[in-house]
Amino acid sequence: MRKLELLTKAHERAGFDCGSEPLNVFLRQTARQHAERGISRTFVLVEENAVEPKPILGFFSLNLCQIKPAALTPEFARRLPRDVSGIRLGRLAVAKEFQRQGIGKLLLVGAMVKFLEIFQLAGGIGLFVDAKDQAARRYYEQFGFVALPSNELELFLPVRSIQDALAGLKQRQPD
Repeated sequence: MRKLELLTKAHERAGFDCGSEPLNVFLRQTARQHAERGISRTFVLVEENAVEPKPILGFFSLNLCQIKPAALTPEFARRLPRDVSGIRLGRLAVAKEFQRQGIGKLLLVGAMVKFLEIFQLAGGIGLFVDAKDQAARRYYEQFGFVALPSNELELFLPVRSIQDALAGLKQRQPD
């Protein structure tokens, strides 16, 4: 059984390799420092019964963000105040040996669940992500993210879309 956990010293970061050195370096050297300083939180997917240090199958990081409604599409910008808050999916990566097995989707769903937990406490208009390239953009677009007019690699998934997607997943799961 796989489990999403907040990154701690109990996780084996040094051996993680997703094929992208900047993402590997973030997990190995920066993620815990950001958590300690309150900059972001990183969540890791592990096998629930793994022995410590637990190998990491994949991870994502989240942080709060502010955005001007003018950066959004007109459809989403209507009737919003001068500044609005959201959650930024800062990074998402899957270890090489687990790629193309649906782990990325599991992590994205996990990020959406975490977004809704934050939304219940503090609000926010949606989940933002900076795609690293056009391939990453296409990946996020298949989940309903839309590119912002100001930057085609910055994408947005509104809260209503997140709620609908998670409700749809819940309906498909047996009791």
